[in-house]
Amino acid sequence: MFGLSELKQTRVYQQAFAEGEQKGKQEGRQEGRQEGKLLAVAPMLAAGLTVEQIAQALDLTVEDVKKTAQQSE
Repeated sequence: MFGLSELKQTRVYQQAFAEGEQKGKQEGRQEGRQEGKLLAVAPMLAAGLTVEQIAQALDLTVEDVKKTAQQSE
């Protein structure tokens, strides 16, 4: 019978695992960048920028900026 330890040693498993790991890292970086942008909204509003200016500067939608601003109140 083909067990788990033997499966993990196959090239197919190792390639699939590496691809999954790479995809997970990429998604994590994207989420981190998005979170960083959202954290910048409150200080930018406090500095007097408009919602539209912030959305354009951070490459966000106006709705995302408004939603984040409401959550930080």
